[in-house]
Amino acid sequence: MPRKRLENKPLIEAIFELRWELKEISQGIKVDPHYKILVGSLYSKLKEEYPYHESLPASSLPDDMAGYVIQHRFRKGENEWPLIQIGPGILTVNDTAGYIWEDFEKKVLVAVASLFESYPQPENIKINSLLLRYIDAVEFNYQSDNIFKFLSNHMKTSIELYPDLFNGTGVESVPSSFDWRFSFPCQKPDGIIHLRFIRGKKANADGLIWETMVQSTGESAFQMTDNIRKWLNDAHDLTDDWFFKLIKGELERRFE
Repeated sequence: MPRKRLENKPLIEAIFELRWELKEISQGIKVDPHYKILVGSLYSKLKEEYPYHESLPASSLPDDMAGYVIQHRFRKGENEWPLIQIGPGILTVNDTAGYIWEDFEKKVLVAVASLFESYPQPENIKINSLLLRYIDAVEFNYQSDNIFKFLSNHMKTSIELYPDLFNGTGVESVPSSFDWRFSFPCQKPDGIIHLRFIRGKKANADGLIWETMVQSTGESAFQMTDNIRKWLNDAHDLTDDWFFKLIKGELERRFE
């Protein structure tokens, strides 16, 4: 059953990432021998929708240092979203405030199809990682409010340090930073779901950032080569389920 759309969604960025195996040319050095041809061919496929090309500083890296480093971006216009990124062994599709799942799914499928159509020897592409990642944020005042109680009361997630750690020690109980990560095996899709809570910024204000990621690697990713759509929908269903379970209640009403 499709979820309702949130008018004030907390999304910072939605990211799809595909990685494929590079060719080892010497011990510890891996390259994509077709990469330079791929960039031009891929741009030709995508330029009608993404005519603005950005060559990033990393594009000057030597081939033996550039594996899985983003080097080029294709956008609709300068600083516009969504965008597609490419580097040796890596393709991403990124969107932000204008994200709608149905549109994002189409853009991902077009980008992946264009990658295979542009690659000189597509039969040699061996996918070794698929990732769907959502970064969300909500403003939070760490000085006046308790982040542990917020997580417990509003996100059904209880994480708390032993209070006596702070008693009589001169240590403040307000964390200046935190980064809590959890990873769990999942079956649909076959892979791992990651959940992460971080202290960060939303715009210029202090905030709580949380990331929900589903990733399949190795053979689990390679086996989805001919059915990226299924993997994508399974990964989205899982991240969507976790997102709405976490925000159910006051937060969901705030984002409506």
